[in-house]
Amino acid sequence: MSKVEKILPPDPTLRSPFCVDGANACPPEDVGGPPGYIDFLEAIHDPTHEEHQDMLDWCGGQFDPTAFNPSDVNALLSEIKF
Repeated sequence: MSKVEKILPPDPTLRSPFCVDGANACPPEDVGGPPGYIDFLEAIHDPTHEEHQDMLDWCGGQFDPTAFNPSDVNALLSEIKF
């Protein structure tokens, strides 16, 4: 869950918002909302799950739910036009 810690006045020298920290990867696109994401995580973490291989194939072979890279987020944020 995100929490707004402080709202600062606009800084005219900044060109776009930026991320300084975060946690966890976002769910894959079209995973089926929160219930689908829980099912997806259960399947990819249990090699005996009947959908294990199908889910890994669907997401590209691997998925780390704890991955987070502020640089990747900032690259996306820099694409926003104001």
